[in-house]
Amino acid sequence: MQIRKLNVNEKPPMNLLLLADPSQELVEEYIRRGECFVAEVRDQVIGVYVLLPTRPYTVELVNIAVAESQHGKGIGKQLVTDAVQTAKSKGYKTIEVGTGNSSIGQLALYQKCGFRMVGIDSDFFVRHYDEEIYENGIQCRDMVRLALDLES
Repeated sequence: MQIRKLNVNEKPPMNLLLLADPSQELVEEYIRRGECFVAEVRDQVIGVYVLLPTRPYTVELVNIAVAESQHGKGIGKQLVTDAVQTAKSKGYKTIEVGTGNSSIGQLALYQKCGFRMVGIDSDFFVRHYDEEIYENGIQCRDMVRLALDLES
């Protein structure tokens, strides 16, 4: 598997990006402002992540997705690790990520990668998404915010 920055003339893999964020409008907005990276196997895109600068020395991992056929192979962890290394190499001091309260697998993944919970944005998904979102039998209402200090 190779992970690389998406070229300027390439279209982002919206099918994957929409797995992690069902709002095409929001995805298109942060794709314009951030950097998109893709994971490929034999020229087939199987994963994606987007880094978005938010504050001085801080970047947010705003979207990370793996093709459903590739789940359970450690690709998500490789993408998170690559995002952390990329953020470090660009001089960022903190990388943040937000995920839904119902995203049990993602919460576990980020913590296994060293992220710590730093806050909760109550009713984020109720305020910003027209349709209700359910995962693991739980309504996705709140955004759990996590961060990783890149200087330690």
